Amino acid sequence: MSRVTLISRDGCHLCEEAEAVLDRIIPGQWVRVDIATSVELERDYGDRVPVVLLDGAEHGYWRVEESRLLGDLARQPGEPRL
Repeated sequence: MSRVTLISRDGCHLCEEAEAVLDRIIPGQWVRVDIATSVELERDYGDRVPVVLLDGAEHGYWRVEESRLLGDLARQPGEPRL
């Protein structure tokens, strides 16, 4: 199971940028979920895409915070941030 999920939308330029960043910093270690596949995702995130989830929890939206994401990935799942 991937620790990083990107909630994305086809045709979204910010989503394309986020995908490129994730491909660069953690290639092959993330999954993309199209918001259009789920009424719940549409309700929860709407126009706030892209949304980065780490271990199923919202980590950020609109932009990938590279250094923060890499730091949080270095921790074990469930380990608190310092």
